[in-house]
This record gives sequence, structure tokens and C-alpha cells, in this order.
Amino acid sequence: MAQDDRDADVNFGQVLYGADYNPEQWPEDVWDEDVRLMRAAHVTTVSVPVFGWAALQPDEETFTFEWLDRVLEKLAAQGVRANLATATASVPAWVTRRYPDVLVVDEDGVRRRHGNRHTFCPSSPNFRRLSTALVRKIATRYADHPALQLWHIGNEYGTLCYCDLCAEAFRRWLRERHGSLDQLNRNWNTAFWGHTFTDWAQVEPPVSKGERAIQALRIDWHRFASDALLNCLRAEVAVIREVTPHVPVTTNLMGAFFPLDYHRWARELDIVSWDNYPRPNDPPETVAFNHALMRGLREGRPFLLMEQSPSQQNWQPYNWIKPPGLLRLQSYQAVAQGADSVMYFQWRRSRGGIEKLHGAVVEHHGRSDARVFREVAEIGRELAALGTRTIGGRVAAKAAVLFDWPTWWSLRFSSGPSVDLDYLEQCRSAYTALHQLGVQADVLAPDADLSAYDLIVAPVLTMVEEPVATAIAERVRAGATLVATAFTGLVDQHDLVHPGGAPGPLRDVLGLTVEETDALPPDRTNAVRLGVDVGTLPAGTELPAGILCERLFLEGAKPVGEYTRDFYAGEPALTRNSYGQGQAYYLPTLLTGDGQRRLLTALCTEVGIGSPLAGGAPPPAGVEVTRRVGPSGEGLLYLLNHGAEPGRVRLRPGVHTDLLTGRTYEGEASVPHRGVLVLAEPTS
Repeated sequence: MAQDDRDADVNFGQVLYGADYNPEQWPEDVWDEDVRLMRAAHVTTVSVPVFGWAALQPDEETFTFEWLDRVLEKLAAQGVRANLATATASVPAWVTRRYPDVLVVDEDGVRRRHGNRHTFCPSSPNFRRLSTALVRKIATRYADHPALQLWHIGNEYGTLCYCDLCAEAFRRWLRERHGSLDQLNRNWNTAFWGHTFTDWAQVEPPVSKGERAIQALRIDWHRFASDALLNCLRAEVAVIREVTPHVPVTTNLMGAFFPLDYHRWARELDIVSWDNYPRPNDPPETVAFNHALMRGLREGRPFLLMEQSPSQQNWQPYNWIKPPGLLRLQSYQAVAQGADSVMYFQWRRSRGGIEKLHGAVVEHHGRSDARVFREVAEIGRELAALGTRTIGGRVAAKAAVLFDWPTWWSLRFSSGPSVDLDYLEQCRSAYTALHQLGVQADVLAPDADLSAYDLIVAPVLTMVEEPVATAIAERVRAGATLVATAFTGLVDQHDLVHPGGAPGPLRDVLGLTVEETDALPPDRTNAVRLGVDVGTLPAGTELPAGILCERLFLEGAKPVGEYTRDFYAGEPALTRNSYGQGQAYYLPTLLTGDGQRRLLTALCTEVGIGSPLAGGAPPPAGVEVTRRVGPSGEGLLYLLNHGAEPGRVRLRPGVHTDLLTGRTYEGEASVPHRGVLVLAEPTS
């Protein structure tokens, strides 16, 4: 798609519903039965052939597309479209046998043997040549096929390679990023411990037995490794856009996935998609955070739920079965949070291999009267009946939580301040506090457009550049409220401490400088005692805190809370700085227990942000409430009950109609255990 088209939302005109389909695993006489069952399950789209490289190209000179021709013909004849994969996710044995440089070298410096998935080196010229040649064959052959709906590039990218080819590519990447070796030495502060480089050839990847004391090297390595894999995607996308410029492209991301900077990846996609595999005990807020993170990659645009298991996940310690109703609840949670699709891995359960015990729509017995198939078919029927009502809707968020991959990397690789400082958990807990209040929040990159947000929460945003700080400050000046926490603004993009220390370029908007940071072991805690009212929290309120406690020099900020313990008891533990029309709060510690929820509750009240329910009230425990606004301006209110008991909510004035049942609600609604209501708001 052209750049102007990629900047717009992708609209398929219906909720995509389907699964990964791997017909090459099955004899052809099964295919007709598969298509019949797809119709029965209201399937509209399948991902095919994600792992089909070996079946499409058994050797370098031979291509065997005829079987895929027949599969696509059968699908098209029954109205099932194809999320057509480039089939490069699993490299055939003949490739690695003939071209060993395609195999990755792991963090220990050991070249892997053939097997598993994601075994290709992103810097291998042979992989690039063979993969793009296959993509060109597929794209040319099926460019005008009626089944083609969407291109699926690769699959779950993520394996990093430390081979000599990648080492040389890393050096080229560093030359482009830093310009000169002298500048690299300055940016990395290599004079420390006498680690100065005098030749580019001396720079090596951070293998497990190699250079790990230069944290900036490790951060840059992850930037490079993410870009190296991204370049594989870019190479395939370039071929696709040359041959089929108007067919959108995606690849399936994996939520909060540490190795890859998905903010950079999302720029290359026409629509973001991701695979949702929550663990049995993951709270719904954790799943909602991942949805919001994926939605935020393109600043609130709808995304695709590409995979979820309809029943079991074989790679977990215990292959628990999703109880009745949970799959439906999780599917509608994705839709409520911005998904324009609901899809599964996989369509038919494999007879052998590592995923033979992974759930599928069609189980080993092949029966359509099975519980899982019936649930999948019922969800498909409901989504089909919804038509276009949910398509293209944006979550109406006025709060934002900032999340940054380089900051995540920098804190993971940092020697200090505390082994208990978990960046992902800090961001997730801030989102969780808002989610439990029913306050809709987007999870965004720090350099995203923040103009629509009245509350900006920046947990432990350690790595901050001047342009980002300026944009945040200008949004506060225009009236937003900023909440920053301990260890904010300490370093720049090279992991160099800003002159004057933390909070670096956020010093003016926060009105303070950090003097020193105390790291508390688990048996030491502290608390923040409010000295003045903050929103609905009265003076004297104590909020539990721990992990980090900073001492501050105030330079314009006013103390609104103080520490209760240690030699810094009585010193500022929460500050507020008026900046233009807005306010900037600084929390020089990390709240524990219910502290973060209580503080954000108070600040949401102060800012005037609430839930979509009557009076902006929070929903009952266990009930998730989300509002999406469609392209026509129609508001849909999603009520999902993750709790064990029915949940009753108060609605805003007017008659609300449940799109799933046609039932109307006025004044209040009761949501049963694992129940879902999709309420069309009153038109007036």
C-alpha cells in the first residue's frame, strides 16, 4: 500500500474470523471436510501456509505450488479469504544443509544445528536471497487470486543471532549510528575501565563470555538486532508492495516481547497484529495491557488478534483446558480493546510434533459436536451478526501510559539500582490501576502524539531525549497532568547520565533535581504521607512505598507528600509543579500495595477523567468496561465480567441496546459470570 494509504486505518468490512490453517500436514481428502467445517464455524479468513516453505519448494530448483492452488480454490469457492503467508517462518532442511551460514549462532557463540523454528540468521545473504525469491514467486502467482485478502510476513520474529556476519553488520550499523569510532567511544563512555576501542574490528556482539560491562553496547546491540530482523521483514514487504501494492501487509507480534522494539516494527506494517496467549493465572488487566500496547503501536488504530488458543496451550507447565465461556470472554476482550479480528492457532490439531497437544478448533477426533468447536462456531455466528458495527472503532482514551523498549533494555542490563526494579511490571501496574477504575488508557511510545491525552503516566522512564522531554513539557503546558516516578530522565539514548543528573531534560517541567537514590531491600519499606489534599485523598493519607526512594532538591516544585521513615523522613515524597496550564507530579519512590491505584484514582478525579459509566464511576471488581467509537461516531460500550459473581453497573442516561441479544438496558445492567454485553449507546 502507498504511504498515504498506510497512514489510514485498514478496514476489511467485517470482523475477520478464522485460524492458522496448515493443509500441508494433511492428506487432500481432509481439505474438503475442513472447508465444510469452516463454513459451519462462520470462518471468514485463514492464515495459510505459514510454515509451508518446504512444501512449496522441496529444493532450490523446484517449486510445487499446485497443492496451494487447490487449497486456495477450495477456500475461495466457499467464501473464505486468505491471510496469505510468505511461508518463510520455518527454513527447510535443504537450505541449512546447503548454506550453513543461514543457521543462527546463539549467545554462547555456538552455531545451532537445523531444527525448531526461527533458525535463520538475519544477516545471511543466502537467507535473504532465497526468502525474497520465494516471496516473489508467491506474490506473482497469487497477486490476482480472489482469496487474497492480506499478506502475512514471516511469523513471530524474535531469534537473535551472534554470528560473524551479524558482528560485521553490527559494526556497519554502528558506523552509521555514531559516525566515527571516536564518537562511539564518547557515546559509550569506553574510557571507563580502559575499554576504549581503537579499531572497528575490536567491537564484538555481547556474547555471554564477552563484553558485558559496556551497557550502551548491549543496548545498541538490541537496537541493531531488532533492526536486523526488521530488515528481513522489510525485504519481503518490498517485494510484496512491488507486486501487489494495494494489498495490506502485517506480521504477528507478541505483546510485551523483550527482544524487539515493536514501535519501530509497527511503522512498516499496514495493520498491527499479535498473538495472545495468556497464562492461566494472568489477570484480565495483564491481557488488556498487552492489547493496549499493541493498539498503541500505531497510536490507537485498530489491530488484528492473529492467534489465540481455543482451548489448551501446550508450552505451559500444565495444559489446562479453558472452561466454558472463557474463550468467548477473551475474544470479546480483544474486540473491546481495539481488535478487528478474532483468530486461532490452529484450525486442525496436529497428529504429531511438538504442538500435537496444543489446542485447535478441530480436535483429533474431528467432530463438530465437540464443546470447543461449538463455542468457536457460536462466537463466529455472533461476530457475523454484528456486521460492521464494531469495525474501525477507536478506544476513547484520555489517559496514556508511556512504554519504551530502549528504557526496558537499559534497566534490564543496568548494574543497579535494584534487582526488584521491573520496568514492565511498573508500566503494567500503572495501566492496571487505571483499568480497574474503568479509565481507558493507551500504552504509547514516549515520542507519540500526546495531544489527545489529559493524563500522562510515565513509570520509570529512565531514558529520555530532549525532543521527547520538550513534547511532554509542551503538553503539560497546554493543560495535561504528568505523573512521573523514581528513576525518570536519568540517561540519554546512549545510556549516558544527563548533565546535572536526573530528571535530565524533564527538570524544568518537574521543577526538581534528584540528589540521591536509595534502593530498599524487601524487608525495608517506606510510605508517602500526604501533607495536603490530592484530589479525593485527604491530607494525612499514607500510601505504601518501596524498592526506590529518592532525595530531592526542589527547584520550583511544591511538596505535597513526605516520607515517613528512615533518615529522610519528612522529606518530599510527592511533589507538584504548576507548569503553564498543567501540573507535573513527581513520585520519587515506587508505590506498592494499593498505593498506585489510590493515587491515580485521586489524580483522575482531579483531572476529570472517569469510566464510561454513569458519573464516571469505577466498575465493580472483575468487570471490565471499555468504550469504542466507530468511524460514524457511534459509541459501543463493552461490559465483560471476569469475576466469579454477577456484576451490576450503572449506565449513563438513555436506552442502551445489546448488539448480541437485542435486549435493551436503561439505568443499569447486570453482567453474569463470564458474560459479555456490547451496548450501542443512545443516539441522542
